[in-house]
Amino acid sequence: MKISQIRNVLIILAFSFLLGCTAESNVTTIKLGHGLDPTHPVHKAMEFMAEKVKEKSNGQLQVAIYPSQQLGTERQCVELLQIGSLGMTKISASVMENFSPLFTVFSLPYVFKDEQHGFDVLDSEIGRRILTSSEKYMLRGLCYYDAGSRSFYTIKTPVNSPKDLNGLKIRTQESQTSVKLVNSLGGSATPIAWGELYTALQQGVVDGAENNPPSFYLSKHYEVCKYYSLDEHTAVPDVLVISTKIWNSLTSDEQKWLQEAVDESTVYQRKIWKEASQHALEEVQKAGVEVIRPDKQPFIEKIQSLYEEYKNKPKIYNLLQEIKRFESDDDTKK
Repeated sequence: MKISQIRNVLIILAFSFLLGCTAESNVTTIKLGHGLDPTHPVHKAMEFMAEKVKEKSNGQLQVAIYPSQQLGTERQCVELLQIGSLGMTKISASVMENFSPLFTVFSLPYVFKDEQHGFDVLDSEIGRRILTSSEKYMLRGLCYYDAGSRSFYTIKTPVNSPKDLNGLKIRTQESQTSVKLVNSLGGSATPIAWGELYTALQQGVVDGAENNPPSFYLSKHYEVCKYYSLDEHTAVPDVLVISTKIWNSLTSDEQKWLQEAVDESTVYQRKIWKEASQHALEEVQKAGVEVIRPDKQPFIEKIQSLYEEYKNKPKIYNLLQEIKRFESDDDTKK
């Protein structure tokens, strides 16, 4: 067989493997690829979701999960979703702003007054509106998974106030809003892929990063960074996304089974996330990390100029005001 023929066969086999949704013997299987470790609570929630889908459909609809970047990086998985060659993936809401500007609000600092306020907004019509706002980019949000609050961790310099970030190169996600946030606090934002961050910290390419406790712990970044400052500047959820090509190929029953299973998995995920966060903080402190709980007010004051920028972007600014004014039905009944 000629080399060109071999190459074509390999391409066909690769495409068949990545095909987002396959139907064999009356069983429809959706492939879900993501970059998290199998021990991560978000991965466990997706496993829970897959079990529920199989149960609700009596095995007619199944979700096959491929963690740890087996099917590509976060960016690659999203690109595969857009062409329908992958069914589902998990992506940070910060990165989703590249496909719908409404997701930008989640990357803005101190948007929610507390954790419950955040959950109430995500579970409301506001949250659903944001989820479906990326459909014109062939991406349909199915749910939000709790990703806690993001805080700074650094190699050599403890961050007790914004001035401690001056001159520090801080890794951010590939999000313009995340970059602006770090820069507004005095740091030097440096976008780096998650899978490359450990080496970047180890080699001194950056002086620190920002993320939630489970991600800090499970990534083993605590082996390099010995200071973790819980300023909790943002509460950026993860988003479970499905290719619109795959979603539209499902029957109404299959869509119902999948959405119900997804919704049930969010309740389960919030529970295990809280447990994982507490465990992560305990473990990194055992490993010698100094956990700092700074006064948040100087951070809040420092980023006020960031909000002013969005007055020229009424869609985002009005949504931000809507979130800040939001009260759940339970709140209004108290």
